[in-house]
Parts: sequence; structure tokens; C-alpha cells
Amino acid sequence: MDQPTFQWQYFQHGSVRLPPFCRGRLEAIASFPVRPDDVWIASYPKSGTSVLQEMVFLISQGVDPAEVGIMNIAEQMPVLEHPQPGLDILTELTTPRIIKTHLPYGLLPRDLWDSKAKVVYMARNPKDLAVSYYQFLRSLRTPGFRGSFPEFCRRFLENRLAYGSWFDHVQEFWNHRNDEQILFLKYEDLHQNLPKVSEQLQAFLSIKQETAHAQDVVQHCSQLVDASMQPHARGRVGIWKDSLSVEESEHFDVAYGERLSQIGLQFEYQLL
Repeated sequence: MDQPTFQWQYFQHGSVRLPPFCRGRLEAIASFPVRPDDVWIASYPKSGTSVLQEMVFLISQGVDPAEVGIMNIAEQMPVLEHPQPGLDILTELTTPRIIKTHLPYGLLPRDLWDSKAKVVYMARNPKDLAVSYYQFLRSLRTPGFRGSFPEFCRRFLENRLAYGSWFDHVQEFWNHRNDEQILFLKYEDLHQNLPKVSEQLQAFLSIKQETAHAQDVVQHCSQLVDASMQPHARGRVGIWKDSLSVEESEHFDVAYGERLSQIGLQFEYQLL
């Protein structure tokens, strides 16, 4: 049975279920002024953007990786829809801005798709994402999800979590992957070929790094990737094997086959 402590957090906007801090703010978000040199990082929650956002920050800002330890990168990349720091503060940020969001394609600022701003989208295989999302919600001090993991998986497959359907979220951006404004990446790419991702980002952002800086960035981010693969880390590729039953894994496979198998997007569920 669904637990009421989970329901109150959401409200419905069309087909998308959204967290309470978005209530009453969607029009302000839709009319948010976009700048041509903005860089946006978009993803469904728990898609593993920590390494990506650090790499985008280092490349776009030309920051020495050795200085990252004394900086709060999260403060440099606010989330569009979060109440803090708020849209007014985002509007006042100095250029170039890096803005993160979990909103689906259709709820992003109207001006975004008519601007020259860049959008880096990251997708993660749904099995690992569901495990990470569940563990994250269970770790919150504020009321999060208090049900069982099987119940959470049912909600995930039935599109009953914050930010709506993972399947729709990913497909909308995948359908626009060839747009000049969008770079579509997979979380697993970071683990399989980080130097290639770095090159893709440089080309996409039209930034040519000095060789030494580019190597430093890759080395720094490689350490973050290695840390994410530790036994108890939520960022491991293949973490689903520790949590999903055979039956639950098959349910994910069936749902993916029914909804996304025809679009040509394939995910890696374990590293070779």
C-alpha cells in the first residue's frame, strides 16, 4: 500500500509529477532570461552528474584542478528550480553561468531553445539510477520515501516519482540529440572513456584547452570516477546487481523494451 508520507511532496503538472518547491513557480521558470553563453547541465535526478559538472566547470572556466578543493563548486552551479538561491539570484550571476536542472525538456525556459546557450544532458542506465535514487531518498532527514525498495521500483516504472517519467525525460532529450545546442552523454561514458568525454565537451563548448590543463582535468576527474566505483558508493556502474531481484530486473527490461527499444538508445549495465 502506498504510504501517505510520500504523496504530499508532489503535485501534478500535466503528465509530470513535480516536487513541492516547483509549485507556483513554473511560469517564472518558463520566462527565465537565458544568455547566449550559458551552459546548462540537465538530467533526471540521480543520473550521476557530479563528475560531469566538475569537468564542465574546469573546462569552461579554465580553473586549475588543484584549486577545486578550496572552492564550493555547487555554489557555482545553482539548480534552476530549487528555491535557493532562487531565480532572482540566478539572474544576477556573472557571465558565463553554469545552471543545473532536473526539469524535463518541455518545462525549461522558453528562450533556451531559441538562444545559443549550450545544454549538456546526462542519462544513466535506469537500474543503477533507481537504486541510487532510492538510497538517496532514504538518506534524507526530511520526509522522503519510507516504503520498500520493491515499492519504489514499481513507482519508478509507473512514472510516479518526482520529475515524472524517466523514460519520457530521457527520450525527449534523445530526440533532440542532434540539435546544435545539445550534447547527449551517458553516465557510463565517464567510466569507459573519460578522455573522449573531455574532448566532446571541449568541442561542444568551443573551448580549446592547453594540453597540460586538459590532461590535469582528465586526471582529476578520473580520481572522482574511481572514487564513485568504491563498494558502497551510489555511483557504481552495476550497483543494481546488489539490490534488484531477478524478477525486478526483468520488469525493468520489459519496460525499457516497450518504451525505448525503438529509438536506438542503449545503456551499459555493467563494465567489462
